[in-house]
This record gives sequence, structure tokens and C-alpha cells, in this order.
Amino acid sequence: MRYLADPFGLWREGRLYVFAEHFDYRDAVGCIAVTVFDERLVPVKQAIVLREPWHLSYPFVFEAEGETWLLPEAFESGGLWLYRAAAFPYRWERAHRIALDHVPLDTTPVHDGERWWLFYAPAWPETARLTRLCAAYSDRLEGPWTAHPGNPILVDPHGARPGGTPVWHAGVLHLPLQDCRGTYGAALRLLRVDRLTPDEIAATVSMTLRAPPTAAPFVDGCHTLSAAGPVTLIDVKQTRISPRGLLMRPLRDLRRILGKAGQQPRG
Repeated sequence: MRYLADPFGLWREGRLYVFAEHFDYRDAVGCIAVTVFDERLVPVKQAIVLREPWHLSYPFVFEAEGETWLLPEAFESGGLWLYRAAAFPYRWERAHRIALDHVPLDTTPVHDGERWWLFYAPAWPETARLTRLCAAYSDRLEGPWTAHPGNPILVDPHGARPGGTPVWHAGVLHLPLQDCRGTYGAALRLLRVDRLTPDEIAATVSMTLRAPPTAAPFVDGCHTLSAAGPVTLIDVKQTRISPRGLLMRPLRDLRRILGKAGQQPRG
């Protein structure tokens, strides 16, 4: 009983490498997997490429400064780690620990041509995880990072947590956000960022995107939208009640509690 979520992709030599959260209900500790597709988008290989003692998800993969980077969510570690590809796509090494004003969720990087930006949801308080969006900026990818003075830059009860790759269109940045009305990851909305400076961010929420009817029966949610060259990646879900899954939950919760009690990030 497992699933893949949060897809992000890169093309290399005619192959598409899609990184995703790999979640197994037996231990409930996410790790990062890669699925390799050939030029016809036929899957040819899948492997786990990154495990930590804590939960990992949202594996934002990107290229910058002549390197390939991975920035997965790792809030259970108490922070955020930027990984460098030691041997793409199967081996990654920690390169930098990124310090922000909050422990971040679903951190999303983008470069505006002058500086780096990170968009993220705060992990605490728990009520803010889906409803607040924060930003930070830096001249260098490794930091130091400065929290935007307007944080949180968006507060929206319908959802403000990042949900995919930022896209520039006609010089304007569009950031996918999760729409959590009714259920977690119900749909996506686009945040149009009309002004983005260290002093001011002006943004408005525009269109809503839902799982397409062609994805049936997986139309109960869609919470990641990411660009990978000519391909757009989404994840969709179907909600099912599983007696076996319910029986697993007490043991799974106990394992996570015990794991967190002894968990220390390795620097």
C-alpha cells in the first residue's frame, strides 16, 4: 500500500527523470523516488534515490550554477536541506542547510534574473500550514536568506501552500498554490505575482485547476503542477477507505512518535 505524489521532472539526453514522494503506509515515512521515462514517455526504471530518518516529500529538482539540485521538504528534521547531485539521478549529497524565519513546507525556489527567491508555507502553527505563504530572498542559492518584511505575503483560508514549479509568462511570475477547500490537495490555484522586490510583493490569486475528467476515477484531488520542458506533470488522487489501512494506523503512528523522539539532523 503506497503512493507517489509531488512530481517534479528534468530531461537529460532524451530521457525524462521524474522525482516524487514515495510513501509507504506501513511506516508512513516518505522518501524520494525517481521514475525514468524514455523519449516516448514509456517508464523504463524506478528507484529510491534519497532516504532520511525523517519524512521527505516535494522533491523540487532544478539546475543552477552548473549543478543539479534537489530541495525536498524535510520539516520533521527541523529545517531545510539543499542537496547536490553527486551522481545524477541516483546519488545525492547534502550541500547546504538553509535557515529561514520559519521551518518551511513545500519550499519553492525561483530566480528572477537578479536574485533567488524561496516561497514556502510555515510549519508552525499547524493552522498556518495550508493558509499562509511566506517568501525569502538571497543573492546566492546557499544564502544567507532574508525573510520578506511582508511575511506572510498571503493569508487565504482556501489555501496558500505552494504546489509546483513557478512559471514566467510575459514577464509575470505565476506560482501554483494548493486549494484545500473540502479536502487537502483538492485543487490548485495560480498566484499571479505582479510585483516582486525585497520591499514589496503584490500578488493576486487567479484561476483554479482541478483534476481532469480523463483522470477518472482519480478525480478527488490535484495538488501539484510542475513544468518539465514540453511536459506538464500533475498528481491526482482517489479517496478510498481501507480496513487494512485503518488497522495499520496505530502502529504507524507509534513508529513515527518513537522515530521523532530519537531523531537528530545530521549536518
